[in-house]
Amino acid sequence: MTSSADEAVETPSEAVRELFGLSWAPIQHFAEMLVEEGELRGLIGPRELPRLWTRHIVNSAAVAPFIGEERTVADVGSGAGFPGVVLAIIRPDLEVHLIEPMERRVAWLTDVVEEIDLDNVTVVQARAEELHGKASYDVVTARAVAALDKLARWTLPLAKPRGRVVALKGQRAEDEVEKAKYVVKKLGGREARIETVHPARGEESTTIVVIDKYR
Repeated sequence: MTSSADEAVETPSEAVRELFGLSWAPIQHFAEMLVEEGELRGLIGPRELPRLWTRHIVNSAAVAPFIGEERTVADVGSGAGFPGVVLAIIRPDLEVHLIEPMERRVAWLTDVVEEIDLDNVTVVQARAEELHGKASYDVVTARAVAALDKLARWTLPLAKPRGRVVALKGQRAEDEVEKAKYVVKKLGGREARIETVHPARGEESTTIVVIDKYR
């Protein structure tokens, strides 16, 4: 790793350190792996390094408040590990399945799990729709995977009755929720709700879409 890369990486604030608390060491280890290998392995672009903590790691932590005492979580389209790896680190009581179809990303996720010794994580190489009728989870998460109407078709069938889908979204969340209304209802979901979260003091807000499943 070059000095220029070092200079490019965002330095986490004290509030971010407080956010992760006892999970700080493994979270920092994960960040270091991303800095060293993320760009080389096509997981994160060079322009994202200066925003690694704020845009990716802290952003991923925003899903945690929407997972209570549930035990099983599927992260659809895990990619570089957002939000699945972050969630697995800060909630070691959860059983997290990282669902990812691309072989090179599966290899990366497997390396992360082994390197950080995440014994509560299983990496699953598959498309979400291939698991319909074969697996079900208390909570299904997703980040930067697809527009909500398409995402609902992939994720809601994986959620147990009374489970939920928790999706990290951006500025178009309201439009996506409106366009996905029919699909969500058809798949047994209640009306999607939009939540704005401030994961850490002084950090930018994160938009979360939550869909509870009633059947």
